[in-house]
Amino acid sequence: MALRRALHFVFKVGDRAKTAQFFRDVLGMKILRHEEFEEGCKATCNGPYDGKWSKTMVGFGPEDEHFVAELTYNYGVGEYHLGNDFLGVTLQSSQAVSNARRLGWPLTEVGDGLYLAEAPGGYRFYLLDKEQPPHDPVQKVCLAVSDLQKSTHYWTSLLGMKVMERDEEKKTVLIGYGDTQCKLELLNIGGTVDHGTAFGRIAFSCPREQLPGIEEAMKKENQKILTPLVSLDTPGKATVEVVILADPDDHEICFVGDEAFRELSMVDPNGNTSFDKAMAEDKSDEWFAKHNRQKAAA
Repeated sequence: MALRRALHFVFKVGDRAKTAQFFRDVLGMKILRHEEFEEGCKATCNGPYDGKWSKTMVGFGPEDEHFVAELTYNYGVGEYHLGNDFLGVTLQSSQAVSNARRLGWPLTEVGDGLYLAEAPGGYRFYLLDKEQPPHDPVQKVCLAVSDLQKSTHYWTSLLGMKVMERDEEKKTVLIGYGDTQCKLELLNIGGTVDHGTAFGRIAFSCPREQLPGIEEAMKKENQKILTPLVSLDTPGKATVEVVILADPDDHEICFVGDEAFRELSMVDPNGNTSFDKAMAEDKSDEWFAKHNRQKAAA
């Protein structure tokens, strides 16, 4: 499965300005591309919402070589309830630690040279205070599971990941598609995994020809398929094919055809400008304030 690779994690955000400050100014990521949509995604990329929304990809470099974040913003939704499903992203960057201190962004030391910083919405980021590596600084995404053995079987036997590390004491398994890619850490919380309304989605690419096989394997094993193989159009860009799955704890997983996705995910040199323009034109905060109302909580 060496041809498969980790792409991004989807975060729902209620405040684009504060979120942008965290990802750009604290973490030091760049906006890779920004897109606005008038209606909901047919693969529910923006969650169960039908209205206007935006997608902003941010990362330390192009998605061809880096694990990035997809920030989805639903106009009119001001906040989401965070469950216990997403346990954090770990990245290595002394610059991010330095940026947080300079900007007064709260940091909590949780280990030797390891700091916790929270993005708006409560999403946890663990910052390792070491020089940023020449390859991708994003090391792993940690998700909660209720049965470690069952989840490990799903991700390795059905989705083809390999086990990198096991820690019986911490009740964790580290898995991935390649040594130089962002890994996935599964942590056994010994209870029910609650996704709240902020539930995310992790995305991987594979050769397009593997997508029907992934779908068939899930059907054969009676596993959940949230969105059967479907084509997604982005105006003026490549059409990509995806299949959306759910693991035993209902973590959402997207597999996308690699060939078209490489074209779709090319860095837009105007991404930063497009994002700032969209924020400037979004008068929803002013409208809600003027009418003495609050944005909806999901």
